[in-house]
Formats: sequence, structure tokens, C-alpha cells
Amino acid sequence: MILTARYVIPVATPHIENGAVLVRDDTIVEIGDYEHLRAAHPDEPVRDFGLAALLPGFIDLHTHLEYSSMRGLVDDLPYSRWKLQVMEREKHLSQTDWEDAAMLGALESLRSGITCVADITATGASARAAHASGLRATIYREAATMDRTKVDSVMLQADEDIRSWREIADPSRVQVGIAPHAAYSCHPELFKKIAEYAMDGTPVSIHLAGSKEEYEFVKYGSSMLAVDYRAAVPESPSVWLPTGVSPVRYVLQWGLFKVPNLLAVHVTQVDDSDIEVLASHDVSIAYCPRCNAKLGMGIAPLYKFIQSDLIVGIGTDSPASNNVIDMFDEMRIGLLLQRAILGEEHWLGARRFVKMATLDGARALGIDDRVGSLEPGKQADIVAIDLSHSHQVPTHYPYSTVVHTANQENVLLTMIGGEVAYEQGTWAALDQERIYARAEEMRVKLRS
Repeated sequence: MILTARYVIPVATPHIENGAVLVRDDTIVEIGDYEHLRAAHPDEPVRDFGLAALLPGFIDLHTHLEYSSMRGLVDDLPYSRWKLQVMEREKHLSQTDWEDAAMLGALESLRSGITCVADITATGASARAAHASGLRATIYREAATMDRTKVDSVMLQADEDIRSWREIADPSRVQVGIAPHAAYSCHPELFKKIAEYAMDGTPVSIHLAGSKEEYEFVKYGSSMLAVDYRAAVPESPSVWLPTGVSPVRYVLQWGLFKVPNLLAVHVTQVDDSDIEVLASHDVSIAYCPRCNAKLGMGIAPLYKFIQSDLIVGIGTDSPASNNVIDMFDEMRIGLLLQRAILGEEHWLGARRFVKMATLDGARALGIDDRVGSLEPGKQADIVAIDLSHSHQVPTHYPYSTVVHTANQENVLLTMIGGEVAYEQGTWAALDQERIYARAEEMRVKLRS
């Protein structure tokens, strides 16, 4: 089949006006000018999307699909108080609730042109949602304890879950890893055990240096995390000795940065020496601009990351923190925040953000040999984005049009491995009506 549109954005190479992509089975065979491809393959069926852009599927480098039922439940609170409220509400959700909430997140992801997610979960619901919906995914099994005596049992249970999730996952689409939660919720021995566990290349993700509260807790033993959070978690130690160092340098001591496939999430509270540590250990970064801004967590120093040759992709985080799983919003607001603080001296363009949302996300997950750009031989993970609305016409530069004017409502088609997972209000493998009904049931439960 030949897919064609006004613009084809391969990402790894310049865009093609009146371009086309030839797809056979699950693979991109050829890409180029439409007239050339049509003449070379006259018998191929054609899908013409008109004034639209074809580009690789978005890679959401950090999310929690299973928190989708908490959309808007805890709004207008800063990070630490938000976290405590979410911890209290999640006690009321059953395993079935988590599963259906993750299905809601998968449904919205496909609607937003997301073809791959990097998801941290304690319940495994996201693994099952990815499998059911056809999403590509890296699923990280979350692990946390501040109690030294529980580290071995936490690791044992995490290993059992990882093995179980791998059995249900299609290895060509889903990889399973592990995620120590954060510096304020993991005993140093847990970091050491996870580092040993993941030296074989098992993917690892950690929430790191994400808020001023985390920074002050780790370095000085202060902030709400030193009082209210510890009170809410019975296993927290009665005494926390201030480390005198940043969260990055604290985690560095326990060997976690030695693992070959580490993704750090948020990373808003870092200085130049912290960035040097991350760069020297080839740590990838998930930039989550809307969540960080909404919860008052800070703004990641993106330009310095780029100058240090760190791989940086874009994450939406969860609807509990961010309300919407929309990569267009993340690109747009993420770009505008950086321009507002950096000014003209360190200007960042729309094309870079499209690359961050696609190819750089794939590089961070180690799957850029298969996805992240439109190239012959890669998997046919392709989205079509309508650019024909009044607020988008005329189009001059497709990267800017995608970043500054589009949203999930403009997604016409989401294809994963040559299979249409979403098209104009219809999901191939998800029952929208049932998922919405379950979301309403969870809304009532959580509100009461």
C-alpha cells in the first residue's frame, strides 16, 4: 500500500512535499516523491490523506497508563501534596480498576498518534493494556522500599512479575524492565540490587531530581517529603540522615548509573556537575514539560542536556498529573517554556521537538533500529495528521504546523507494524464504549 499526503516527515532526513510511503506487511519498503512511487508501483493501492502530514508514530517516553482514571481528580496542588493525595486515592482501586484505567490510557495514546510507550507500573495493568491494544512498549516494573529488611522480598516479587509479564508480551513489540521509584522512596541497597539485576541490559527507569522537595529531602533532610510522605508510608525509616549531595550524586553512589540501559525521568533539579555525571554514564532523559510545570516541579535544562550530547525524548507522564495524553501539547508547551527561559541565545526549533518525540525517544529505548523514523526496512509505525483546518491553513513549514497548531483531534490514522490501530474515531482492538463506562464507574468510586 502507498500512503501519501502533502507532507511526509521522515525525521532522519528532510521532509518531502507531496511525498509517499510504500508499506508492505509490517515494513516500510520505500519512501519518496508520490509521482515516482506511483509510477514505480502502479498496482499498489493508494491512501491519500490530502493536506496532512505523515510521520513516524510518537514515542511517549514516560507515562503511567493505569492512572488514567484519576484524570483531573487531584488538580491545583504542588508536587508533594499532589503525590500524597494520589497515594491515598489509589488505595480504593481494585486490580480490575487498574486494568481498565490502563485500557483508557492506551485508547487515548492511540488517539494521540502514540505508537510506543515507556510505562512505569506496580500492578502490571499497563503491560496487559499494551498487549491488548497493539502498542509497542517498554514496561517497567516499579520497585520501592525504604526498609532494608524488605529489599530482598521486594526484588523477588519484582523478578516474578517481570518474568510473568514477559510471558504475556509479544517480544517483538514489548520489552519489560524495572524501575526503582525515586531517591526518596528507595533504600540504597535496593538501588544496588537493581543495578546488579539489570547489568544484562534489562531496561531501567527512575524518577530522578524531579522536584525541589526531592532535592531538599535528599540533600538536607527537609521538605514535605521528610515529614508528611514518611508519615504516609509506614515502612519509612524513623531517621533520615541528610546526604549533603544532590539526588543525582546520591544515586550515583549505589551503582545504578552503571546499568547499560537507564532512563531518568523529569530531571529538573540539576546543576552542571550533575549533568556531567549523567552524560558520562550515557543516561537518557525523559522530558515531561507539562507535568513539571503543572505541579511546580521546575523546568528541565534542556539546552544543557543537548549540549552535553544526552539523548532526550518527551514524556506525557500520567493523566493524574497532566490530564491529557497528547504529544502535540508536550512538544508545543515544552518548546515554548524553553524559549521563554532561554531567549534568542539558545534558540530551539520545532523540528528538534518532532525529533525528540519520535527518533530520540526510540534511541532512548534502544529501538531506533526498528522505529522512530520513516526509513526503508523499519517497522511501519506511521501516523497521519490532518493539517487542513482553518487554524492551520496555509501551511508553510510542516514541523511548525505540527508543533504549534495540531492536537490529538487532528490524528487521522495510527498504524503500528503495518496494522491500523486507530482511524478517525475507531479503535481496532479496543471497545471505547465499555472503557468509557468503566471510567465513569471509577470516577464515582474515587470521588466517594
